[in-house]
Amino acid sequence: MEIINFDSTPSLVSQYMSELRDINVQKDMLRFRRNLERIGEIMAYEISKRMTYRVDDIITPLETAGCHVLDEKVVLATIFRAGIPFHKGFLDYFDHAENAFVSAYRKYKEKENFDVFIEYIASPRLDGKTLIIADPMLATGASMELSYRALLTKGEPAHIHVASVIASQVAIDYIKSTFPENKTTVWVGAIDNEINAHSYIVPGLGDAGDLAYGIKE
Repeated sequence: MEIINFDSTPSLVSQYMSELRDINVQKDMLRFRRNLERIGEIMAYEISKRMTYRVDDIITPLETAGCHVLDEKVVLATIFRAGIPFHKGFLDYFDHAENAFVSAYRKYKEKENFDVFIEYIASPRLDGKTLIIADPMLATGASMELSYRALLTKGEPAHIHVASVIASQVAIDYIKSTFPENKTTVWVGAIDNEINAHSYIVPGLGDAGDLAYGIKE
């Protein structure tokens, strides 16, 4: 399983990541959402380099040109609600892709003890397609795995790209142990070493859903 960590090669993603983490910049929800989108756009472009293409003859006003066009069927999946702006970045680039949506939430038993539940799924058939699952925060990996298992009820994808803005090392290790090794690629903006007692990534950036859309009650 290949893990691509954008933080290991500084780029514009590093700038957007610094703004996502900055408590002062975070006060601007529009900018926070846009930075999630922009990282999604860059990841989409990088993922596209790993895909297969065919050459089609395209008729121009003057002649015929042989052009490379994507030869994979792509499904973009996201986990509500923080994943929506991140997902939009991917969709802006893979604009012909099909889309899937999963609702996963934490149900707390006690203050620091919770289970993850899948409440809703809407997805096309996945058989033989390329599945990109985009979720900005990969804290424990449990929500990602349960979402993936739910999506498997719609068929077996040919390859899975797991895309996240910030992941904990715990989550990376969990994904390695639960996703198919020979057909999974993980893309992440940064990997942080710790999660706290509430299973939030440290230093992380806080609650991505609240920062994007406002505090929930």
